[in-house]
Amino acid sequence: MTSTAQVPPPGARTAHPDHLGHVIFIAAAAAMGGFLFGYDSAVINGAVEAIRSRYDIGPAALAQVIAIALIGCAIGAATAGRIADRIGRIRCMQISAALFTVSAVGSALPFALWDLAFWRIVGGFAIGMASVIGPAYIAEVSPAAYRGRLGSFQQAAIVVGIAISQLVNWGILNAAGGDQRGELLGVEAWQVMLGVMVIPAALYGLLSFAIPESPRFLISVGKAERAREVLKEVEGDKTDLNARVAEIELAMKSEHKSSFKDLLGGSFFFKPIVWVGIGLSVFQQFVGINVAFYYSSTLWQSVGVDPTDSFFYSFTTSIINIIGTVIAMIFVDRIGRKPLALIGSVGMVIGLGLEAWAFSFDLVDGKLPATQGWVALIAAHVFVLFFALSWGVVVWVFLGEMFPNRIRAAALGVAASAQWIANWAITASFPSLADWNLSATYVIYTIFAALSIPFVLKFVKETKGKALEEMG
Repeated sequence: MTSTAQVPPPGARTAHPDHLGHVIFIAAAAAMGGFLFGYDSAVINGAVEAIRSRYDIGPAALAQVIAIALIGCAIGAATAGRIADRIGRIRCMQISAALFTVSAVGSALPFALWDLAFWRIVGGFAIGMASVIGPAYIAEVSPAAYRGRLGSFQQAAIVVGIAISQLVNWGILNAAGGDQRGELLGVEAWQVMLGVMVIPAALYGLLSFAIPESPRFLISVGKAERAREVLKEVEGDKTDLNARVAEIELAMKSEHKSSFKDLLGGSFFFKPIVWVGIGLSVFQQFVGINVAFYYSSTLWQSVGVDPTDSFFYSFTTSIINIIGTVIAMIFVDRIGRKPLALIGSVGMVIGLGLEAWAFSFDLVDGKLPATQGWVALIAAHVFVLFFALSWGVVVWVFLGEMFPNRIRAAALGVAASAQWIANWAITASFPSLADWNLSATYVIYTIFAALSIPFVLKFVKETKGKALEEMG
C-alpha cells in the first residue's frame, strides 16, 4: 500500500460490530459446510464393517471405498476458488449443498459397490468446495478483532458434525438391535446412517439464502454500494465505510484474478508461502487424526472391544474433540495461532507415542491386556484433545488469513487440495498398515507430529491481529 491518504483509520481494522450476534450467525451459517465435512467424515465409521460384509471385500478394496470420497474433495477444493471468483461465494455454497443432498440419497441406496463409490465422490466434491469457501468467506466478512474466533467456527462445525454423526450412528445401531446390517425403515441400518446426511445438506442450502455475499466479491463485480451495506452490517456504524471500500479496492487494484500460475516461483516450483500452506495441510492429516474418525469403531473392535461399546467410545472421542475446539476458540485470538500449534504438537506426540506403546503388546484372548487397553483408550482421547485445541482450528484460520490478497483464492485451493490428498493417503493406507503392524503405524503418526514442531518454528509466521490487506 503506497498512498497513506487512502489507508483507513485504525478503527476500521479493529471495528466492533453493533450486532455481533448477527455476525456470528453469518459465520455459523457459512461454517455449515464444515458441519457437512465432519458429518460425512465420521458417518462412514458406522458403515465400514457392514460394507465389508455386504460386498465381501478385503481391507485394500474397503479402504478405497472409504477413502475415494477424498479424491472428490481434492478436486472440489482445487476448483472452488476459481468458481467462487466467477459466481460468488454464496452460489458456491448452494451448489455444494445441492450436490451433497443428491450424494446422500445415492449413497444410502446403492445398487452396487461402484455405485456407492461414485456417490461418495460426488459428495466429496461438494465437501471439497465447502471446505475452501467456508474459511475464505468467513475471513472476508469478519471484523479483524473477531476474525480468529469466527474463523474457528469452521473447525467447530466440523467437530460438532463428527459428534452428531457418531451419536446418530449409535442411536441407529441400537434401533437395529446392534447390527449394522439389521433392517430399519426397509433398508439396512448402515444405509439409514448415510441417508440421514440429507438433513444437514438441506439445512446448509437454506442457510446460504439467509447470509450476504462477501464484500470483496461484491466490489470485484462492481457492486460497491451493496458492499458498503454488508460492511456496515458486519463491522458496525462507527466504521468508515468509504475508507474500508477504498482499502479493499486499492488492494484489489494491485492484484488480478488468482490462478495456478500466480503461485509459481521460487526454487521449488511454488512460492514459499504456498509451500507453508501445503505443509500445514499435510501435517494436519499425517498425524493420523482421521483414523480416529473413519476407523475408530473398527479399531476398537480389533483389540477386543464390543461393537456397541466401540460406537460409544467413538462418540466420547467426538465430545473430547468439541471440548478441545472450544478451548482453541477461546485462545486463538488471545495467545495466537503459532503458540497453539506448538502446544498441540507436543501433546499429540505424547498421546500418539502412548498409543504406539499400548498397541505393541500381543492380544490376550482377543483383547489388549487391561493396562495397555486403558492406556490406549486414554491416549487416544489425549491425542484428539490436543489436536482439536490446536491444529484442528489454527490450520483453517491460517489458511484463511496467511496468503496475500492477489493469490488467496488459488493458494487456499491448492493448500486445501493438499489436505484432501494427504487425508486420502492416510485413510486409504490405514487398513493395510494396521494389518501389517498397528503399533508401527502409530509410530509413523508420532514422527509426523514431532516433525511439525520444527516446521512451525522455522516457517510459520503469526497472523494474529493483522488485516487481510496486510498479508504478504
